[in-house]
Amino acid sequence: QVQLVESGGGLVQAGGSLRLSCAASGRIFSSYSMGWFRQAPGKEREFVATITWNSYTYYADSVKGRFTISRDNAKNTVSLQMNSLKPEDTAVYYCAVSKYGGITVRVNEYASWGQGAQVTVSS
Repeated sequence: QVQLVESGGGLVQAGGSLRLSCAASGRIFSSYSMGWFRQAPGKEREFVATITWNSYTYYADSVKGRFTISRDNAKNTVSLQMNSLKPEDTAVYYCAVSKYGGITVRVNEYASWGQGAQVTVSS
C-alpha cells in the first residue's frame, strides 16, 4: 500500500552537494524506520543510511561524515543530504520503508521501495 517517490537526483561535480527527497503516500513514518540504499551498475544494492522511528541514525562507513539522513513525519518525507560527493557515490539511490522501527541495514529488512533516483558524480 505504500508508495515512495524519490526526487532530487542529477549530475553534480565531485566535491559538490545534492539533496534527495522521498515522499510517501499515507502516514508511514510514525513507527517504522526509513532507509536509503544505492546500487551501481554491476553491483549489489548496498546500505547507505537509516533513520529509526525516533530519529536515531546510522550510516555506512563509506558515507559517514558526508551524508545526513533526516525525516519529517509531518510532511511524510525522508531526505538524504549528500555533501563532498565523490565519483564513487555514483549510483541509483532508493528510499525504502523498513519492516521494523530500529536500526536496519539489510535489504531484506525493508518492505517498500521507491523507483530510484540517479545520482552521477563527475570527476
